Amino acid sequence: MADSSSKKRKAAPDSEKSAQNKRVRDKKQWRTPRKEGMASRGIEAGDVGIWITCDMKKQSKCAAECRDLFEEYATKLYGASHDAAAAESGDAEDGEADIEAEIQQELEAIRKPTEEPLFTQIKIETECLVFFKTRPPIEPVSFVHAICKDAANSAGQKQSRFIKRLTPMTVMGKATDKGIDEMAAEVLKPHFHTPGTGAKKFAIRPTLRNNKTDRLVLIKRVAEAVGPGHPVDLTSPDVTVLVEVYQNVCGMSVVGSDYEQLKRYNIAEIYEPTAKKQSE
Repeated sequence: MADSSSKKRKAAPDSEKSAQNKRVRDKKQWRTPRKEGMASRGIEAGDVGIWITCDMKKQSKCAAECRDLFEEYATKLYGASHDAAAAESGDAEDGEADIEAEIQQELEAIRKPTEEPLFTQIKIETECLVFFKTRPPIEPVSFVHAICKDAANSAGQKQSRFIKRLTPMTVMGKATDKGIDEMAAEVLKPHFHTPGTGAKKFAIRPTLRNNKTDRLVLIKRVAEAVGPGHPVDLTSPDVTVLVEVYQNVCGMSVVGSDYEQLKRYNIAEIYEPTAKKQSE
């Protein structure tokens, strides 16, 4: 009878084991590089940002164009170099103090977490749709209004090819009854429920994507949050409440009386208006 030990597989040499372990370790540590300026997570409650629509298969070009346009207006409206470090002030008293200060600044820079950019694109699994999350000092409503106002004042000089409608969102929340009520309380208060605001004519413009929420039920819920004393006027409202529902999230904002005049913030229409009949 043959010795059973002779049938056992010979142990691999130490060098071969090391090579195998290295391959497994390298494989586990490999990660797909994240696209610059693109967030891996989806839209979350509490986010603030801007929806952008574009033509089919043009999301990437639209996003690149938006990034350039947004950065330009961030500099124009809020000043340049938001993410830059503070400028040096004063003269160094001596060489040693100067070197020590530089070392200290470098250590603080290493310890300090990287600041979030002003504009972060959130990946959207829907054609013709782009979303950019923003952070202070960007205020989406006034920011988008400034872009559209400038476009209207220079309609003969088209500055974008792929961007269509810009829709600012003051806050994003969950697309549930509770989430919508909480958003409405926060977003509507400065416009309808603050002492001294007076009665305002209003309209509600909802948009639903990849969500089965009943449009009329949504409008009624938001109208109830506006409350009595403010008449509905779909023709010439003082303010328009924008409600954007996408999958399981919902965003809300209030825009001014020139929303219709500015083609509902569709800058493609501002530059090249079509003859189609305006939707109701």
